[in-house]
Amino acid sequence: MLWRRLRIALALTGRLTRLKERLAQHQPRIDDDPSLLWAAVAVVLAPDPDAVLLIRRAERTGDPWSGHMALPGGRRESGDLDLLTTAIRETSEEVGFVLLPDDLAGTLDDVVPRTPVLPPIAVRPFVFMPAHRPQFVLNPEVADARWVQLDRLFHPESRRRVGVEVQGSSREVEAYHLEDAIVWGMTERILSSLAALLT
Repeated sequence: MLWRRLRIALALTGRLTRLKERLAQHQPRIDDDPSLLWAAVAVVLAPDPDAVLLIRRAERTGDPWSGHMALPGGRRESGDLDLLTTAIRETSEEVGFVLLPDDLAGTLDDVVPRTPVLPPIAVRPFVFMPAHRPQFVLNPEVADARWVQLDRLFHPESRRRVGVEVQGSSREVEAYHLEDAIVWGMTERILSSLAALLT
């Protein structure tokens, strides 16, 4: 066990090491609204080059997040001990690798939808730093998974406003622009809170 912890610590870059230290001191804002449904996502970071794991959700009728870029995760199930269990279980189901509690670096602020047309789901983001980049084995809910370099994602020119349609209503939102996709909504807000801790 000691060898494994040492291996993880040595694998991290200076930026991820500093982020891990900041997360250890970070007091996340917790939402305790009892009317909310709960979900959890995994913000999985890997070094050399520093990158975050993003997925593209499969196109599914009736899914308000169909086809969106997202972080692996989903709703808490009755058998989950806590939201950390939810994040680990959902990541295993969606992309085929198991995160370990030892990989947990910290927790970001809870996020809830800002529009009444979306379900009242609160999301708790857990940040993980595994020692390596596992191979993906995608389930049918996930159309694609990729490592996105933090330098590319958080470059000033990558973030700008964009028009989107939500349940038949047009809105202008902040988004991260990738080569072939945009990252917006709750995922954008989670990544922006991560970016704030990195700067």
